[in-house]
Amino acid sequence: MSNLSRTPSGVILPADIDPFHRRLHRIAPSGLISHTTQTPGMKRLEAVSGKTVGARNLWMGQTHVPGDTKSANHHHGASETAIFVVSGTPVFVFVDLEGDEPVETRVQTAPGDYIFVPPYVPHREENPDPDVAAVVLIARTTQEAIVVNLDGLDWSQVTIG
Repeated sequence: MSNLSRTPSGVILPADIDPFHRRLHRIAPSGLISHTTQTPGMKRLEAVSGKTVGARNLWMGQTHVPGDTKSANHHHGASETAIFVVSGTPVFVFVDLEGDEPVETRVQTAPGDYIFVPPYVPHREENPDPDVAAVVLIARTTQEAIVVNLDGLDWSQVTIG
């Protein structure tokens, strides 16, 4: 019991966890920050990260793509990325390497859909709707937003490691 302590009401707490990491952190919409790595054609807003809440292994935020806009090509390094579509009908574009020839592939989404982007996969987001912004929530397995902007969707500029 030496690595545990008790509050005055008797709740048991780990003694070796700093107080900052023993509490929940609320991030209101007004607390989202845009001082994170950006990709042309979209706007990233950071919510949960090392900078905002002291996260050690997680980054979470939002991406907004205006109507009738394509983002630049990019990848997220070693991060696995999970995306949840909040609004709009964004299209995620990547080069599928499963067949005999690489094929540019388009994944059409709608609100409520999830997308998984594996590490290092070059991709871009497109919003074909001229009237509705595409808004997605993003979670990554690194506590900072790794973004590597690329000239194209091919793997020629991707350095793994």
